[in-house]
Amino acid sequence: MRHVEWVGDDDPERLEAATITLAEDRLDALGTSRTTDYVTSWSLETGPSWVTTRLDVAVFGRGFSRRLVLVRDAHGRWTSEAAQEGVRTHQGEELDDPGIAGGESLDGADDCDLALCPVTNTMPILRLGAHRQEVAETRFVMAWVALPSLAVIRSEQLYRSGPYDPAAGHAVVRYTSATRDFTSELTVDHDGVVIDYPQLARRIRAGR
Repeated sequence: MRHVEWVGDDDPERLEAATITLAEDRLDALGTSRTTDYVTSWSLETGPSWVTTRLDVAVFGRGFSRRLVLVRDAHGRWTSEAAQEGVRTHQGEELDDPGIAGGESLDGADDCDLALCPVTNTMPILRLGAHRQEVAETRFVMAWVALPSLAVIRSEQLYRSGPYDPAAGHAVVRYTSATRDFTSELTVDHDGVVIDYPQLARRIRAGR
């Protein structure tokens, strides 16, 4: 079991925290995210090969609250249940409805990816073994969950490892979101958990 905390790289006022339980081929995690405008709490469960089975997220903001339960069944089908109360805007912009967007296909997605959350990068990294060996660029499909709206869309992402140095105690994994045209080099520890995610978050505390 690992307890990890990060501070926002893009927003120093944002604090992320998670308790991660790692098994041989799966993980469970509980986490929170606090910003000046809203607070998020979430729980994540995976099955064998670190494939997502359930993500449960709640957001409480200024004048609104939202809840999402996102489930992947044994046949790879994704479903969502969502609820919302209060205003439908955040920082002057209309929020999309929570849940899987109408007409959005999540076919081929094994993982969820919660916005701003370093933990949800861990599953594809562990599946590839990119934190312990050099691997070629591999494409994944993700069920990407936006914050604070909790809208779910399909996201194409690429992962590959950098040069692996076991003596350093960490590895570098290159991550690209083809959907958002964004690339970053993640520094991860021996468990595949993010230490530094440039432009998003950096670790400030870790324990067992």
